[in-house]
Amino acid sequence: MDEFLRKFFYTVYLNKNRAKENNYCKYNNQGLAAFTSSLYLSGLVASIVASAVTKKHGRRWSIICGGISFLIGAVLNASAVNLSMLLLGRIMLGVGIGFGNQIAFRFKDFQSTRKVEKCSKKIRGTKNADAEFEDIVDASTLAKAVKHPFREILKRRNRPQLVMAIFMPMFQILTGINAILFYAPVLFGSMGFKGNASLYSSALTGAVLALSTLVSMGVVDRWGRRVLLISGGIQMILCQITAATILGLKFGNDKELSKGFSITVVTTICLFVAAFGWSWGPLGWTVPSEIFPLQTRSAAQSITVAVNLLFTFIIAQSFLSLLCALKFGFFLFFSGWIVIMTIFVYVFLPETKGVPLEEMVHLWEKHWFWKKFVAD
Repeated sequence: MDEFLRKFFYTVYLNKNRAKENNYCKYNNQGLAAFTSSLYLSGLVASIVASAVTKKHGRRWSIICGGISFLIGAVLNASAVNLSMLLLGRIMLGVGIGFGNQIAFRFKDFQSTRKVEKCSKKIRGTKNADAEFEDIVDASTLAKAVKHPFREILKRRNRPQLVMAIFMPMFQILTGINAILFYAPVLFGSMGFKGNASLYSSALTGAVLALSTLVSMGVVDRWGRRVLLISGGIQMILCQITAATILGLKFGNDKELSKGFSITVVTTICLFVAAFGWSWGPLGWTVPSEIFPLQTRSAAQSITVAVNLLFTFIIAQSFLSLLCALKFGFFLFFSGWIVIMTIFVYVFLPETKGVPLEEMVHLWEKHWFWKKFVAD
């Protein structure tokens, strides 16, 4: 918004309202990018600290630390009078996110194994869950014997899980979803949408993301992970190519989109967000969480969170420069990555639907590529 830019990013405010300024470069400012990306860099650092706090003191203290960080960050941002105060508040919010992400993937031991057995029967909807319960107990006992999970995940037999811990969160961010969601007002403002209209468009994409995630929750256990990831990838590719084509032909340095083409671009972006919401959005977290054996689970989840936050920071910091340099081609840049990740899923990721965690190793043993790593 102009009031925000005038107070904290005056150079951007001047560029935005300069008639001769390139439409794609109006917001190209590393300070503005740092305001967005600092949250994720601080989250990355905090997640490392949070891992140690959770392991030593439990989830309760991590939740308290994260909550205090969110509170401090919100107060600083709400009362900010200069850029330094604004950035400090943003960094504290990032600390809260770092603790929050770690808490979501850490689980303390149950005090009573009877509680675990009862939960297992309730989830499966049957009383005949004793065999599966014994498998879980055996796997848990084996996991506790592993003293150095990070060393364990680097071993050759755990290569499939290590690759997925790195590539799944990396690909999730390289869809370009964060660039679009973070900078939706900037993006729509560059296309000629005025103040409130660009904010409404941003709110629309957020609502579409939330609703499409509910769709994923309803069908993922019926259709499977691979179907959603591949079909979602294809839809995102088509949407990004369509948006790039319209912007390339109808939008330039000295002209704005007509109302009809503007609506088409917004619709295309919403379809892109919807495809992400029922595919790579939730499944970028779901698949890693269900493929790691208990022996390496803590290390693998830490890697997943760290990679996600690292690439979120990189995209958030570089997007405004990418938009200025590539213009409409930034859609093609991200669509190229989606092509790669869709092929990756088709070739390297087995279907994990309905496979218990303690039996996941058998998927890798049967896979045409990964079996040579885990066969021994």
